Amino acid sequence: MTQLQFKDAFWCKEFTFHTGYEVLVQRLLDGRKMCKDVEDLLKQRAQAEERYGKELVQIARKAGGQTEINTLKAAFESLKQQIENVGNSHIQLAVMLKDELKGIEEFRERQKEQRKKSQNKAKQCRDAANEAEKVYKQNIEQLDKVRTGWEQEHIKTCEVFQLQECDRITILRNSLWVHCNQLSTQCVKDDELYEEVRVSLEKCVVESDIDYFIKTKMTGTQPPGAIGYENYYDREPNRTHRSPTQSCGMMKRFSGLLHGNSKNNGESVIPSAPPLADKTDGVYASIFVNEQAGITSSQDYRVLYDYTAQNMDELDISEGDIVVVIEEREDGWWTAERNGQRGYVPGSYLKKL
Repeated sequence: MTQLQFKDAFWCKEFTFHTGYEVLVQRLLDGRKMCKDVEDLLKQRAQAEERYGKELVQIARKAGGQTEINTLKAAFESLKQQIENVGNSHIQLAVMLKDELKGIEEFRERQKEQRKKSQNKAKQCRDAANEAEKVYKQNIEQLDKVRTGWEQEHIKTCEVFQLQECDRITILRNSLWVHCNQLSTQCVKDDELYEEVRVSLEKCVVESDIDYFIKTKMTGTQPPGAIGYENYYDREPNRTHRSPTQSCGMMKRFSGLLHGNSKNNGESVIPSAPPLADKTDGVYASIFVNEQAGITSSQDYRVLYDYTAQNMDELDISEGDIVVVIEEREDGWWTAERNGQRGYVPGSYLKKL
């Protein structure tokens, strides 16, 4: 199919009419506006790509992850690196778009110069046509020469306009194709980078990270041992052979400090020096207690709290039990009887009925 030419399609019935030129000039002006629109598009896209790339780089550099360890840390570092790579590639794409803009601007300048030249030639043709019209009646013989020259100039002008239009469409097509190809290539690279990140994340094993943390940060595998109970009452010799009055031992000494009374029936009691055998039990110094200052009674008492006997001369009691107090001692330990069993109980655990 033969390609149409401007020089064959924009003639006028009268050689003094300028309708064909006006159509071509309007087309060139529209093409100029199209070039400006494409230039604005690429400029805005370049700015967006550059801004997006810089933000991606900032995100990659600000992201944390330093506290992670093992495979998850490696995956996260890979993700940060890929994000930074994507950002850098977008910045490069913005630079390439700016280069395209420079090329389009240069083309616009060349086209502007050519259009000026063509317009000057067209003006010369119109002037020649007007001049020819003025001398038409005077010099009809020269009309054919002028018309022939005008036709030749018209053909040359149309050829220049068509060449400019071809160049404009070719450059715009190539620029848009390169732009789309760059975007497509960038998308493929982004997919590859994110695929690497996905593969890296698949290598993240939760159990492995936990085992790694335990192995590197473990502080011990054995729980602390049980605290042994040491009965200091057993330090007193012949404990089991003493009478209830003599068997409070260590507890009576301390309870004498806490609950003892230095008076008995309003009279002061002056303790005598304890026997040499009772001065010390090897752990604590002996404290003298007047064991003859007890008050003998036979009263019913209610137990307020549970108490478990710590020695053979003590009595187990439970909250709510009724016991009979045989002797109330000043050291706080009373002799009580329950169900035929007798032993020491804390006097503060009992309440008189």
